Amino acid sequence: MRYISTRGEAPPLGFIDVTLAGLARDGGLYVPETWPQIAPETIAGFAGRPYAEVAVEVIRPFVGGAISDGDLSRMAREAYGTFRHPAVVPVSQLGANTFLLELFHGPTLAFKDVAMQLLARLMDHALAARGERTTVVVATSGDTGGAAVEAFRGRDRADLFVLYPKGRVSDVQRLMMTTAPDDNVHALEIEGTFDDCQDLAKACFNDLAFRDRHALTAVNSINFARVMAQIVYYVAATEHFGREIDVTVPTGNFGNVLSGWIARRMGAPVGRLVVASNENDILTRFFESHSMRATGVHPTLSPSMDIQVSSNFERLLFEMNGRDGAMTREQLTRFRDKGTMSIESDQYATWIEPVFRAGRASDHDTLATIRSVHETTGMQIDPHTAVGVKAARENLRDGVPMVTMA
Repeated sequence: MRYISTRGEAPPLGFIDVTLAGLARDGGLYVPETWPQIAPETIAGFAGRPYAEVAVEVIRPFVGGAISDGDLSRMAREAYGTFRHPAVVPVSQLGANTFLLELFHGPTLAFKDVAMQLLARLMDHALAARGERTTVVVATSGDTGGAAVEAFRGRDRADLFVLYPKGRVSDVQRLMMTTAPDDNVHALEIEGTFDDCQDLAKACFNDLAFRDRHALTAVNSINFARVMAQIVYYVAATEHFGREIDVTVPTGNFGNVLSGWIARRMGAPVGRLVVASNENDILTRFFESHSMRATGVHPTLSPSMDIQVSSNFERLLFEMNGRDGAMTREQLTRFRDKGTMSIESDQYATWIEPVFRAGRASDHDTLATIRSVHETTGMQIDPHTAVGVKAARENLRDGVPMVTMA
């Protein structure tokens, strides 16, 4: 398996090089040259198998022989052995035809643990094989930072620098990032928003001399290995139903939703993907208007979604552009300069309308949803999940199970 950049100028790389690079040298994001397929009977055969085994089967085509099956299986068992639930990502029922996929059983309670625990082991394995070290730079709106610290703390071959926005993460998230005693962990509080943190991280990568001198890599979802590991739980979710499901994803950076789109592209029975935004609703406005327009970032009760520049949308845009890197690069440069971007009506009809729906939740809506779920089920959901549940309730289809990523 070879990987190409969405900007069209960086050379193709193999899986290990892409994982260690994170961001392409032309500023683009790596995607596979072709999307692997999973046969329906293979997916049906996953029912009842341990999550780690399913993970190996789903990600093996992306790894493309760069890591042996034995090593891949060992790393998957170790990664998912850190989770508190034996199913790793169990399904629970909220109501008639509405469900949650519980992604919060990892060591930091964030869905990012599902991918990060595996990614850290993949990188450690690759670095040891090459006798190399790396410097991990991660911008976070809250949960990525804590998950990265837990996954990389104490590792001999990686130094971790986490950039988080001052006053815009929860106290629990801040403490997860700032209290690790390990010498290889460094948490940096930034005056600004998540987008400012992300801009600083990208500037580090775009300074190629600095990048090479410090062997920089990224573990945000700009790193394809993160997206790859998230594909697994979409495939696993379909096992429970044996038929097509719709999925709602509370999102800011579009990486989790993109993983669902890739699972669908690979053949998983995923119907619609509902993008759920808080008051920072650039993605919802895009799906409603065909135009992406950046505005200011507003602090909300769901801070991990307080984002305006959704990095992973670039990968979907690349597909919509017929994998034309120059066209994608020009659109994103204009978006960076002008704060606006539109797509053609035929692109929307082909790529967006059949798959995506969108919803939003204010802080008032978020609290009301938390209250109603608790009153009807006894469950206490977090604000990010509540944003998803509200959008899910507004996009139900008769006879199609709706699964919200929790």
